[in-house]
Parts: sequence; structure tokens; C-alpha cells
Amino acid sequence: MYVTDNKLKFGIQNGLNVARAGYTEDQILTACMLADKTGYDSIFYMDHTNVPQWKNATVLDPWVMLSAIAAVTNNVELGTCVTDAIRRHPSNIALAAITLDRISKGRAILGIGAGEAQNLKEFCIPFEKPVSKWEEQIEVIHTLYKSTPDNTVDYEGKYYKLEGACLQAPPIRKPRPPTYMASGGKRTLELTGKLGDGWLPIGYTPELFEDHAAQIKDSMNKNNRTQEEKDNFQYALDIDVYFSEDAEESWAKMKEAVKVSLFKPEILRVHGLKEIEGFDFVKYFTEYSMSDQSWIVKMREAATKIPDKIARSSTAVGTPEDIIPTFERFMDAGVNHFVIRFWGKNYFGSIDKFASHVMPALREKVKQ
Repeated sequence: MYVTDNKLKFGIQNGLNVARAGYTEDQILTACMLADKTGYDSIFYMDHTNVPQWKNATVLDPWVMLSAIAAVTNNVELGTCVTDAIRRHPSNIALAAITLDRISKGRAILGIGAGEAQNLKEFCIPFEKPVSKWEEQIEVIHTLYKSTPDNTVDYEGKYYKLEGACLQAPPIRKPRPPTYMASGGKRTLELTGKLGDGWLPIGYTPELFEDHAAQIKDSMNKNNRTQEEKDNFQYALDIDVYFSEDAEESWAKMKEAVKVSLFKPEILRVHGLKEIEGFDFVKYFTEYSMSDQSWIVKMREAATKIPDKIARSSTAVGTPEDIIPTFERFMDAGVNHFVIRFWGKNYFGSIDKFASHVMPALREKVKQ
């Protein structure tokens, strides 16, 4: 196996699965307490303003919720999956991450991405040059982590500027709360290797994960990251799990949704699916929003052409025995931190079942 036992981590994601189910805040906190007590390593919370495809979903602020989760847990790391600094100045993100780190006594993770139109368009927030801004945002955040009233900092970028700036609450984690970057294109993967402490993608097959992990490693070498930074880097993955006694029946019901979540240019490239190109991915990410949901319809139509075998390799469906091989393939591809979105009616039971039957089996296989 690629990972060693002390590096293999498991977390739960409060993402679209929780939002769509409409769980109350008390139910979410109960699930997080269960994860904390049953051996999970991390808890993440999505950061969306809305989810246009599901009007009845409940969408909450991740920083407020993670602070509440910090108060009722003791062991798990706590992170956003993922936030963006398009909607807030990087100084706000830096201070939020520091505050969470202090409240949780050193357990904070900053999961951050470049943003997307669905959180911006109706709020009239510009979505221009997101990757260039993203690089500066992370540099500003990292710079502010080190600031104090006696050590003010400056930053001169194209989009952001600091002059004698400081924050007045140092983080507990040293040298900083780790930054997990959500990336999936050549330029953003390069930035992840340059600036990140971890990588947290979603909608991947093992083949695509291995391909992109190699690009991050090349970037780390190119940017002269230390051996310690390379050794501690977290190759995380946001992955869906659906427990079922009949894997085939369940897969038949969910495969179209899985294909939509998987559909991206890099999947087509890695799996040699050039013949189904044609969907305008750039327009999807810059135009899809509450006021223009036609793009999700277009994506559903295009995604149906992904072969079932490829789509199924991205998702864990069935009994614990059924899903263990899926995780093993991702471990071989380089994943050392799984962040799991549990689907299905028995959310609490799924958290417990995975902790009882899957986590021990995978950790045992790592030792072999």
C-alpha cells in the first residue's frame, strides 16, 4: 500500500448529503460527536451560499457550524470543504481559521478553493481571474498568520495589498493551520504543490487521482518544498459512500447522479473519452447559478456518456465488504486521508458501520 498506518486518516463531510437531507443543527452536532467518539480523524463542512439544484436543502455557514462542532468534540480535526476568499477578504478567512484553531485547541484546517459562480452571481460578486486571485489570497492568508502588532506585514499583489497589517490572535498549530487546496487543473495543481499542506478534490477515479497527485509532487519538487513538507502533505479525497445490502440495485438508482458529479475535462483526458467532449466546462463554472440552472441539465445529458465501469470506480456502494476494494484502489493511487459523504437514510448508522467494519480493515491492510 502507498500509505503507512500512521498517515491513513478518515473523516466525515457535512456536504450536499447533509444539506439535501435537511438535518437539523442538533442532528449534525450529534453525528459529529459520534464520529469523534468512534475513531474518525476529521470533520469537514461545505461552504456554499446555496445549492441551486435542491431548493429544499438547508445550507448553513461552515465557520459558525465548525465552531459549534469544536465545542462538542475533542479529537477530530475541523475544516472547511471548501471555503473561498472571493466572497470575503483574505484577512477574514485568516482570522476565521485562527479563531477556529484556538477554539478547537489546535484542530483547524483551512480547506480553500478558487470559488464558483453559483455562490456569487446573484449576489453581484465579480468572478474574474479566480485562479490568479486564489494564489494571492493564499499568500495573504499565510502572511497574516505570522503577523502581530510588533510584526506587521506588507503584501503587494495585483489584486490584494497589505500595508503594516496584523492580526492579534496567533494560531495554536505550528507553523500554521494546514491549508488543503481544492484543485483539478494544471495551474491549480501547480499552486497546490507550491502553497498547500494538503489537497482535497472531489469527483475522482483512482486513475485521475494518481495522475493529479503526480503533478502536485512535481510542483513540490520544482518549488523546493522541504522533505518534511512532502512527508506531511495530505493527499485527501472527498468520496461518496452508500451502504446497501444490494449494491447492484443501489448503483442503478444513483449512477446518473454519480456521472454528473464526476464529469470534468480531466476525467475525459485520463480515461481517453475524447469522443464525448463538447460540453463547455468554462461556461458551466462561470454561469451556473440559481438564476441559470439550464447548465445542470446540459451536464446531465453529457455525463450519461461516461461508461458505468469508470463512474462506479469513483464511488463506494454496497456492504462493507463491497466497498473496501474501492478504498484500496484509492489508497494505491495515493490517498492518505478519506473525507466521506455518507448517503442514505441511516446517517448515524452509516457513520458507525464504517468506523466498525471498514476503517479497521483498511488500517490492517496497510500494516501487511
